[in-house]
Amino acid sequence: MAALKVCHVITRLIVGGAQENTIATCRGLRRLGYECDLVTGPQTGPEGSLAAGVPTIVLDELRRELNPWLDVQACRALRRLFEKNRYDIVHTHSGKAGFVGRLAARLAGVPVVVHTIHGPSFYRYQNPLGNWLFRWAEQVAGQWTTQFVSVADAMTEQYQAAGIGGKYVTIRSGMKIDAFLEGKRRGDFVVGKVARLFRLKGHEYLFEAAPQIVAAVPQVKFLLVGDGIYREKYERWAAEMGMSDRFIFTGLVRPEEIPSYMAQMDVLVHLSLREGLPRTVSQALASGVPVVAFDVDGAREVCRDGETGFLVRAEDAGGVAAAVIRLLRDRELATKFGAQGRQLVREEFAEELMVRRIDELYRELT
Repeated sequence: MAALKVCHVITRLIVGGAQENTIATCRGLRRLGYECDLVTGPQTGPEGSLAAGVPTIVLDELRRELNPWLDVQACRALRRLFEKNRYDIVHTHSGKAGFVGRLAARLAGVPVVVHTIHGPSFYRYQNPLGNWLFRWAEQVAGQWTTQFVSVADAMTEQYQAAGIGGKYVTIRSGMKIDAFLEGKRRGDFVVGKVARLFRLKGHEYLFEAAPQIVAAVPQVKFLLVGDGIYREKYERWAAEMGMSDRFIFTGLVRPEEIPSYMAQMDVLVHLSLREGLPRTVSQALASGVPVVAFDVDGAREVCRDGETGFLVRAEDAGGVAAAVIRLLRDRELATKFGAQGRQLVREEFAEELMVRRIDELYRELT
């Protein structure tokens, strides 16, 4: 049987969960014998960029921001590429690449079009017009989609509730877990957060919770892994609170360095207000680190309340403080949650499992 030709399309290769998922998928598919290309736009940012490690085509017209002129040009360029290379499958990721890529695939007559939902482009913390526009765009693009892949059941539920019909399957975002499984915790009373220093990532709720946590556990420090445009703002906030010595900003960190930072944590807080399936939660659990997370999107599918961590109502800084304090004080419970989290990650979040399930899906669709 001839090797299947697949093209994955994503808007940009910044350091992020959707990007790491996409690259891992492409690499895994090539190991299985697929002819697999990756198309991306040129943008990077303070988050840093990823090296794909697979044949990559950079389209200058493919940008994250709405730009009708560039968007039309990107669609034309993708259509030409799809027609020239005669792909069996086009697999899109992210909002912009998802819409433009699926339209181009339809116009090019690509037999199978797959779209992965890493997180919906419409969400609660968005202006009503933007929310309506992105929901409408997904409803339209859904008509050109052979198969949706959701990284969490919550994504399927949100899309179906928004009237986006189609076939859905959940394939959890996988990762290489060995480096996390082997990590040894070296820090004492370290509360960590791994995320871009950016809006909707929820750092402000950790700052609000910090005084209560410090009062209960005076030895605690806060490790913020990542960079972004809000760094200066958060550094000032820490200084104004008299806690500059407690908040440690790592700056930009490469994905391969994350295990060493996870190993220093006693608790990971995941306070994003918009997330598909939070990859950092899986990484923390693989390291044996229990989690406190806001109960949004797919968080509850990996931070299982009372089993691998605690879920807290979104924007509830007091709830965050109480949950963190409990885990820092009750080391037996924290260890139990960490062990159960490691088992969960082994069973459901290995990269090899993700790639195998995508391979099986492709075979079914072709």
